[in-house]
Amino acid sequence: MENKDFLSVYPYSFTEAKHLNELDRWKESHKENVACKSAIEKAIRIGFDGMHLSSDCAKSIITQFGYHRTAYVLANSLQQKEYDGRFSHGNHDWAKRTYIPSDREHSVAFTVDSHPAVLDGFVNQFRRAYQSLGVFDHTHCLPDTGAQDFEGRVIVLSADTLNESHLTPQDQLWFCTGGFGSHANSRGRAVFATCLFDGERARWNREDFVGVPADSQLPDWAREKLEQLQGQKESEAPAMEGMTMQ
Repeated sequence: MENKDFLSVYPYSFTEAKHLNELDRWKESHKENVACKSAIEKAIRIGFDGMHLSSDCAKSIITQFGYHRTAYVLANSLQQKEYDGRFSHGNHDWAKRTYIPSDREHSVAFTVDSHPAVLDGFVNQFRRAYQSLGVFDHTHCLPDTGAQDFEGRVIVLSADTLNESHLTPQDQLWFCTGGFGSHANSRGRAVFATCLFDGERARWNREDFVGVPADSQLPDWAREKLEQLQGQKESEAPAMEGMTMQ
């Protein structure tokens, strides 16, 4: 997919947006959700010949709206049709992992109304396209994320926090250098970390990470970078400690 800037998905409800004085952002994102829903319905009408769905049907929507919004609209659609057994259990479970605000008055406006069996096939196409990116998720991480201390360990940045042009596994692996949020059960949220791939340093919130990856999931390049960063951490301990205390 070409390097394109997509409008960010607004994650809160209309009521929350109003309280946060962010109604303009909500309206802009909601309008794009509705447009994505309509585009999916149109793509299915054109791409379904009565027996088969064209193999590039989902790709056309991803190119137009990006992975994040397409996933959001599809997840919302399946959540609104949770009762419908024509969707596979796997797709229902997939949809449940996306947080959709409890705001049916507005979320129904971007619920895809294509035939469930055909829409299920569209969701399958999308999930295969997304999986081909090779991004990390909770299945690659140790269990009990909430009980894990992050400091001094590699942590996986949630793909949801990445923009489309950085939706790669290389951009997800970070080395945690400190921050109150790096400790389990801490009231603090701040997590300071260094990207293994390019050395960028940044401050994140604990909820931006899905967890600590299992050793078996680390690629060779990440292991090499980790050894380098651990060596730097030992030689720059005072600087790191100062950074942690911010």
